[in-house]
Amino acid sequence: MLTIGKLSEATGVKVPTIRYYEEIGLMPEPERSAANQRLYGTAAKRRLAFIRHARDLGFPLEAIRDLLSLSDHPDQSCAGVDALARAQLTAVQSRIARLRALEDELTRMIGSCAQGTVSTCRVIEVLGDHGLCAHDHHGDPLTESA
Repeated sequence: MLTIGKLSEATGVKVPTIRYYEEIGLMPEPERSAANQRLYGTAAKRRLAFIRHARDLGFPLEAIRDLLSLSDHPDQSCAGVDALARAQLTAVQSRIARLRALEDELTRMIGSCAQGTVSTCRVIEVLGDHGLCAHDHHGDPLTESA
């Protein structure tokens, strides 16, 4: 059995995150020692590693919840799993397209800079007037979370 600290070390998931996953039901309530310390077995370690890998691939928590639920029924069709993976792939492809547009815009802004003074800086000018952008990235989720 692993303590929460050892589970954290073994999976690379921070202790507060493990507690959060327990709180929202992604991880089951752990066993407790006589001293009320959380104790985790191999199944919990595998489940947390699954969650971590899914998060690394960008799956949202609700999709991970669905994937875990589907994985609890190994004899059923994997069509639901495939659908979730395809939806994630579509989301990743969309983010990549938005990032490429942002890369193009930044390259264009920097390329049009005359290396003069800030008062004549094209980067500052474009940042101050979204209408000067070549791409529509206004309200882009990538920039809203920063």
